[in-house]
Amino acid sequence: MQDADRPGDELATARVATKRQPTADELAALGFAWKVCKHAKSNTIVLAREDSVVGVGAGQMSRVDSARLAVMRAQTHKLSTAGTVVASDAFFPFPDALEVCAEAGATAVAHPGGSIRDPEVVEAADSHGMAMVLTGMRHFRH
Repeated sequence: MQDADRPGDELATARVATKRQPTADELAALGFAWKVCKHAKSNTIVLAREDSVVGVGAGQMSRVDSARLAVMRAQTHKLSTAGTVVASDAFFPFPDALEVCAEAGATAVAHPGGSIRDPEVVEAADSHGMAMVLTGMRHFRH
């Protein structure tokens, strides 16, 4: 059971799970992406900068499909995904969606965490030099 999704400042209390800490700019962009993520349909992946959305994939049955869709939407509009950050409304059950975002050039990610495979996902983020924060709060919009 989950309480109502009334996000506050989860990033202020988020735990850094990776070897690399997010930069101040990445944290600002993650804050923006996290807010955008709340308002999209579940299985959301948001690629963003501090003040702009670059790509969104949402409402898919697969988180990796949402990641691919977010990258594709950015490319369709000729927006660069290099240097973006990623927000995911729920944990990554496998590293595959994170790897799609990393290969597109994302540098940091925020997600709730809580998967039994979190260590694999953190390892994938570390292998790509990404910073990852775990918010402990899942967005849930169906």
